[in-house]
Amino acid sequence: MPILNRAAEMQDEVAGWRRHLHQTPELNFDVFKTAAFVTEKLKAFGCDDVVTGLGKTGVVGIIRGRLGEGTTIGLRADMDALPLNEITGKPYASTVPGKMHACGHDGHTAMLLGAAKYLAETRNFAGSVAVIFQPAEEGGGGGNEMVKDGMMERFDISKVFGMHNMPGLPVGQFAIKPGPIMAATAEFTITVKGRGGHAAMPHGTIDPIVITSQLVGALQTIASRSTDPVEAVVVSVTKFHAGDAYNIIPESAEIAGTVRTLKKEVARKAEERVRAICEGVGAAFGATIEVDYKANYPVTFNHAEETVFASDVAADIAGDAHVHRAIQPVMGGEDFSYMLEARPGAFIFIGNGDTAGLHNPAYDFNDEVIPHGMSYWVKLAETALAA
Repeated sequence: MPILNRAAEMQDEVAGWRRHLHQTPELNFDVFKTAAFVTEKLKAFGCDDVVTGLGKTGVVGIIRGRLGEGTTIGLRADMDALPLNEITGKPYASTVPGKMHACGHDGHTAMLLGAAKYLAETRNFAGSVAVIFQPAEEGGGGGNEMVKDGMMERFDISKVFGMHNMPGLPVGQFAIKPGPIMAATAEFTITVKGRGGHAAMPHGTIDPIVITSQLVGALQTIASRSTDPVEAVVVSVTKFHAGDAYNIIPESAEIAGTVRTLKKEVARKAEERVRAICEGVGAAFGATIEVDYKANYPVTFNHAEETVFASDVAADIAGDAHVHRAIQPVMGGEDFSYMLEARPGAFIFIGNGDTAGLHNPAYDFNDEVIPHGMSYWVKLAETALAA
């Protein structure tokens, strides 16, 4: 089936919700206004239950079908924004300095609200739909907090599905794959402690800047020389802080960054190599090197049966030629991974068209995506819960 007529009719209304959310971005778990907006809408739609405060500030709405008893499936959207200054110049641009919706979570929330309104009006399914609005996807692990809060058990969710927009993929197209679709993430902070002194007398110092510069290069060998070339691993140093004067070699320097992998054994090996390289470089130069290494989100792993199901639903909306069923994994992280560890399900990408990339201050969610995303959610729920 093509996009729902009702979804097309609702596009302007849903886009209005999206633009309201875009103007009032909130970070991490502090999505109080966003959660209140979502709660108000779900209650107005006539959801049978609306529960707030899950995973600190998450919201879940329950919509029961009119076709009898059945299972419950979960549909998830994320609500938080990013710490960026927006440069789009849009009339609905962020009104909050230093915060913007640069990943499209405003669009994700609006599309799921639109689907919730439709499903609450029609209830053309058996069982129940749990619409999940999650805080703190951007590094806070809100998905994990909702799972730890007992969300799956409380609402007896049997399967769970997620969706994210993808710039560069045309509007009206979808992309998915079974197995690992997004990477596990880890973060590291490395502190090099040397001996400071006069910049004109470096022989009397243990220069932490020179040592840390060696580390930056050496860490790249984790991908190029310590990992099988057919495996995926990214090691990126994203911070380098040292010194504050022209003529002083500082006492210490610090770098930080991220590691991305698709397999647990590769993740384990990468951490081992980070620590070994630091130990070796420190010994070679006579410095003390401290490593703070933290595993973050696990791999986002699509379950086989649910991936086929989600792909077929997307094909019903977009046509089979517009569903890419075997895309390359994305090395970004995603905390929907925790929900997929708790229940079977699948995560799918929906085309955002030719727009700026995610996490870019010029990014904006494409409102033309709305009827396609709404139709996907509705078709997925009605098909999964067919009487």
